[in-house]
Amino acid sequence: MLLVTSIRPMRALDWPSVEAIYRHGIEDGEATFESATPTWEDFDAGKILAPRLVAVEAEGAVIGWAAASPVSTRSAYSGVIEHSVYVGRDARGQGVGGLLLTAFVDAADDAGFWTIQSSVFPDNSASIRLHLSAGFRVIGIRERIARSAVGPHAGRWRDTVLIERRSAKNATG
Repeated sequence: MLLVTSIRPMRALDWPSVEAIYRHGIEDGEATFESATPTWEDFDAGKILAPRLVAVEAEGAVIGWAAASPVSTRSAYSGVIEHSVYVGRDARGQGVGGLLLTAFVDAADDAGFWTIQSSVFPDNSASIRLHLSAGFRVIGIRERIARSAVGPHAGRWRDTVLIERRSAKNATG
């Protein structure tokens, strides 16, 4: 059993591990519509700096990560982010996702974000349960929004469940 010893900010040096976990999520077909991982430079440019976290086990290996992108460049949406949480294959089902998501939500609140959103495949019931337990709510289903390019669902049109969490700390009215 893997033991998370810390959740800490992601560093550029973590990229090989983060990229491998991301690639596994793509290959497994239940995490994203992406068909390939980005370069570090593209990932770094597309994600906000904080919160951007990794879960690290006792031996120092990165076993999960969480990061977010702005949903829009328009100033009206400056407090709204779209997040991702990925857990390494060997660490799944051991509470890593919950620790990462809790730390991510706390850090997003501290950074002043008022809405965290994401889209989750309906088949990914573990992610939906995790998010609901962390205060997220389902706000809709986007039917046949895009076609998977890789993995076990390649070529299939897929629905996504749109989830969000509104910050009590940064309430907007």
